[in-house]
Amino acid sequence: MKNDLKQIQVPIEAEMAVFEGKFRDFMKSKVKLLDHITNYIVKRKGKQMRPMFVFLSAGVFGQINESTHRGAALIELLHTASLVHDDVVDDANYRRGFFSVNALWKNKIAVLVGDYLLSRGLLLSVEHNDFHLLRIVSNAVKEMSEGELLQSYKARKLDVDEEVYYEIIRQKTASLIAACCAVGIASVNENAEQIEKMRLFGEKVGIAFQIKDDLFDYGEDEIGKPVGIDIKEKKMTLPLIYALRNSDWLTKRKIIYLIRNRSEDKKAVNEVIDFVKKSGGLDYAKSKMNEYYLQALEILKEFPDSEYKESLRDLVSYTIERKK
Repeated sequence: MKNDLKQIQVPIEAEMAVFEGKFRDFMKSKVKLLDHITNYIVKRKGKQMRPMFVFLSAGVFGQINESTHRGAALIELLHTASLVHDDVVDDANYRRGFFSVNALWKNKIAVLVGDYLLSRGLLLSVEHNDFHLLRIVSNAVKEMSEGELLQSYKARKLDVDEEVYYEIIRQKTASLIAACCAVGIASVNENAEQIEKMRLFGEKVGIAFQIKDDLFDYGEDEIGKPVGIDIKEKKMTLPLIYALRNSDWLTKRKIIYLIRNRSEDKKAVNEVIDFVKKSGGLDYAKSKMNEYYLQALEILKEFPDSEYKESLRDLVSYTIERKK
């Protein structure tokens, strides 16, 4: 099993190299400032796991083509737009260790850049009649917005149970990975049943991915994100939900008080983290993450064997074994 992204990328290496150039072209504008900002965005791109899911999913079922490239670009454009807007909403100054667009060019320009990226994605699909791909991705963007709003609403009340938590992460995170997989196959195959199966596969991966991300908040890896960020933002994640559910009334009341009123206090945050660890919250979350991981692999077994399928399996393993 490969655990390095470069090795996992081997079957789609050529496509990924071509895609980088195409994506830059899709973002181009005649407005100099806009071109300058979009170049900055492209330079600080992340691991590019979303395009990988698109190309590998397409490769499992057919020949990667121009429609696959446009589908991958559509997802990246709409996702990048949502990240630029998120940074404005969160008043965030950094994204992946770099200054965010709003930190460098202020909120008004950041919102307009996000709008531009959104319109480029829509036009890219409309101009090439990729309405089937646009439907998949538009639905994912709708789900992501609903998931974020549901999480914000629940953060105020601190009443998230496990069922609501899964709904939030299904919408907020898993819907995008599900869209990547569905777009990949839909660009090469019209079989609705197989497209839905691939979408469900991506959804399972996305849920496992988000649970892994939530575990980083408890210092599960030294080079993960800073510890306690979710607690400071009053996000009810699976380890905390489990720990509260299995605590006595007095302890539960105390922990809720700390999260609601003292989430900026480092000592209080550490107390919540210790409580979750001692209550078995991390072990429970890991077991649930593995359940979704195994469900995804079971779906993958139904697909024809190929180097693309093998890399897709390795990419799924990477998402839950990653260190950051």
